[in-house]
Amino acid sequence: MENPEIIIIPIMFGVIFGIFYLYISARNKERLALIEKGAEASIFYGKNKRITPIWKVIVINLAFLLMGIGLGTLIAEGFVKGFGMDEDVAFPGVIFFMAGLGLFTGFYATKRLNKDA
Repeated sequence: MENPEIIIIPIMFGVIFGIFYLYISARNKERLALIEKGAEASIFYGKNKRITPIWKVIVINLAFLLMGIGLGTLIAEGFVKGFGMDEDVAFPGVIFFMAGLGLFTGFYATKRLNKDA
């Protein structure tokens, strides 16, 4: 093959489709099993328990992830200029660390948002 990188895009779309398909089909099977046993599907939608909308969770986590990546880039640049570290080590290491720290912070912010709601 002349351009093997062309295969990556269909594989990415296939993985995303597979994840959504598994999620929807598993949820459907679970609810059908509840209906067969005579239980109501309303247990998924508790009235006295407030649930944060999923779009807020996604926005908060994405914001913290992007802030972590940006801060990681700035810190890595400081390591390269200030301490003379190798760019090939400093940039990926610090960016991935700060992105993970951002996601971790986003998790706790989402948990706190669920308590406040």
